Amino acid sequence: MLRHEFHPGKLVLGLFLLIAAIAYAGDAGGIWDTPWFVAFPLLLAGLLLGGAAAAVSYGIRGRPTARTANRTSDRTTDRATDRTTDRSVDGSRDA
Repeated sequence: MLRHEFHPGKLVLGLFLLIAAIAYAGDAGGIWDTPWFVAFPLLLAGLLLGGAAAAVSYGIRGRPTARTANRTSDRTTDRATDRTTDRSVDGSRDA
Protein backbone atom coordinates (compact mmCIF):
# COMPACT_ATOMS: atom_id res chain seq x y z
CA MET A 1 0.00 0.00 0.00
CA LEU A 2 1.30 3.44 -0.88
CA ARG A 3 1.88 6.00 1.84
CA HIS A 4 0.70 8.85 -0.37
CA GLU A 5 -0.89 9.40 -3.73
CA PHE A 6 1.13 9.61 -6.91
CA HIS A 7 1.23 13.15 -8.35
CA PRO A 8 2.41 13.07 -11.98
CA GLY A 9 2.41 16.87 -12.29
CA LYS A 10 5.03 17.18 -9.57
CA LEU A 11 7.07 14.43 -11.20
CA VAL A 12 7.11 16.18 -14.59
CA LEU A 13 8.01 19.55 -13.07
CA GLY A 14 10.74 17.92 -10.97
CA LEU A 15 12.25 16.29 -14.05
CA PHE A 16 12.41 19.62 -15.89
CA LEU A 17 13.97 21.29 -12.85
CA LEU A 18 16.51 18.47 -12.71
CA ILE A 19 17.34 18.93 -16.41
CA ALA A 20 17.90 22.66 -15.84
CA ALA A 21 20.10 21.93 -12.83
CA ILE A 22 22.17 19.42 -14.80
CA ALA A 23 22.56 21.91 -17.64
CA TYR A 24 23.92 24.58 -15.30
CA ALA A 25 26.04 22.08 -13.35
CA GLY A 26 27.69 21.03 -16.60
CA ASP A 27 28.33 24.67 -17.38
CA ALA A 28 29.82 25.27 -13.93
CA GLY A 29 32.01 22.20 -14.26
CA GLY A 30 33.33 23.34 -17.63
CA ILE A 31 31.91 20.36 -19.53
CA TRP A 32 29.80 22.52 -21.87
CA ASP A 33 28.61 26.11 -22.21
CA THR A 34 25.00 26.80 -21.24
CA PRO A 35 23.56 30.25 -22.11
CA TRP A 36 21.85 32.10 -19.27
CA PHE A 37 18.44 32.09 -20.96
CA VAL A 38 18.14 28.29 -21.21
CA ALA A 39 16.39 28.03 -17.84
CA PHE A 40 13.35 30.05 -18.93
CA PRO A 41 12.12 27.68 -21.69
CA LEU A 42 12.90 24.64 -19.54
CA LEU A 43 10.98 25.96 -16.56
CA LEU A 44 8.09 27.19 -18.71
CA ALA A 45 7.81 23.84 -20.48
CA GLY A 46 8.01 22.05 -17.13
CA LEU A 47 5.27 24.19 -15.63
CA LEU A 48 2.99 23.79 -18.64
CA LEU A 49 3.49 20.03 -18.99
CA GLY A 50 3.29 19.53 -15.22
CA GLY A 51 0.04 21.48 -15.11
CA ALA A 52 -1.34 19.44 -17.99
CA ALA A 53 -0.34 16.19 -16.27
CA ALA A 54 -1.93 17.35 -13.01
CA ALA A 55 -5.13 18.34 -14.83
CA VAL A 56 -5.36 14.98 -16.57
CA SER A 57 -4.68 13.17 -13.28
CA TYR A 58 -7.34 15.27 -11.52
CA GLY A 59 -9.79 14.53 -14.34
CA ILE A 60 -9.20 10.80 -14.10
CA ARG A 61 -9.07 10.39 -10.31
CA GLY A 62 -11.15 13.30 -9.04
CA ARG A 63 -10.76 14.97 -5.67
CA PRO A 64 -9.18 12.89 -2.91
CA THR A 65 -11.91 13.86 -0.42
CA ALA A 66 -14.62 12.49 -2.72
CA ARG A 67 -13.19 8.99 -2.31
CA THR A 68 -12.85 9.19 1.46
CA ALA A 69 -16.34 10.62 2.06
CA ASN A 70 -17.96 7.31 1.11
CA ARG A 71 -16.16 5.34 3.83
CA THR A 72 -18.21 4.22 6.79
CA SER A 73 -17.18 5.52 10.20
CA ASP A 74 -15.55 3.18 12.67
CA ARG A 75 -17.93 2.58 15.57
CA THR A 76 -15.13 1.99 18.07
CA THR A 77 -13.98 5.60 17.80
CA ASP A 78 -17.42 7.19 17.61
CA ARG A 79 -17.79 9.65 20.50
CA ALA A 80 -21.59 9.41 20.48
CA THR A 81 -21.46 5.82 21.72
CA ASP A 82 -18.40 6.26 23.95
CA ARG A 83 -19.58 6.28 27.57
CA THR A 84 -16.13 6.81 29.13
CA THR A 85 -16.42 10.59 28.78
CA ASP A 86 -19.29 10.65 31.30
CA ARG A 87 -17.10 9.41 34.16
CA SER A 88 -15.19 11.55 36.57
CA VAL A 89 -11.56 11.09 37.52
CA ASP A 90 -12.20 8.53 40.26
CA GLY A 91 -14.29 6.34 37.95
CA SER A 92 -17.69 6.91 39.52
CA ARG A 93 -20.66 8.16 37.51
CA ASP A 94 -21.68 11.80 37.73
CA ALA A 95 -25.29 12.29 38.69
